[in-house]
Amino acid sequence: MTVDTRGPRVLAVANQKGGVGKTTTAINLGTALAAVGETVLIIDLDPQGNASTGLGIAEDDRVITSYDVLTSRATILQAALPTAVPSLFVVPANSDLVGLETELLSEQNRNFRLRDAVNALIAGQDAHPSAPRFTYLLVDCPPSLNTLTVNAMVAAHSVLVPVQCEFFALEGISQLRETIDGVRATLNPALEIHGVVLTMHDPRTNLSEEVAGEVRNFFGNKVYGTIIPRNVRVAEAPSHGKPILLYDHKCPGSQAYIALATEIIERERQWRAA
Repeated sequence: MTVDTRGPRVLAVANQKGGVGKTTTAINLGTALAAVGETVLIIDLDPQGNASTGLGIAEDDRVITSYDVLTSRATILQAALPTAVPSLFVVPANSDLVGLETELLSEQNRNFRLRDAVNALIAGQDAHPSAPRFTYLLVDCPPSLNTLTVNAMVAAHSVLVPVQCEFFALEGISQLRETIDGVRATLNPALEIHGVVLTMHDPRTNLSEEVAGEVRNFFGNKVYGTIIPRNVRVAEAPSHGKPILLYDHKCPGSQAYIALATEIIERERQWRAA
């Protein structure tokens, strides 16, 4: 059983390295998709809850979280909260997720919890006609290849991989690719790499250009043409609880995420036509 194809497209934003721009990409891609008419839900699966914070959701407001969804205490619709961006919602996360792996260790279906919740969301749409009809689900994964990340990949149609244009950028990428291949072989045959987005790129340095070249050699045409520049405004935005498109929509980082959303939508259009 796979994710119901009648529902939203599910993209897992994953890389086991921290600090590569996963959460920033999930937040700002979600905002850009919402800005062009999509209805987007970001599911925060990181115990640090940075996507929730970056979208302005205070700790006290995270009454129902992704932990409750994964432990079948709540549905996705019950957990989803609106954000300051029209048509952008979030299932928040908090530190409750830390103990989830141990809690689910003896459960046979532990890797399918998110997929089952997504399928339940799709199946229950007719019963909640006033609820938002999500066209995209973006799953912000933790910086590790644990049960949470595997749940995201099992639930997803494809994986979006942010790669930082800095030294050691490719460290662990082969392990991530092996994990994706393993999930595809055993748990989710339809899973594919949607694309690789180069982040924190500084065209003034030879290193950024060299890393970009190495990533393109490794992933080929899976690398998006859009490159996210290193931009101080992008780094500042989360501390204000705002996506960069709300914080400073004219800065280079904002324009790059709008271009990335356009590119992803075009790949989706090609996928549907295939």
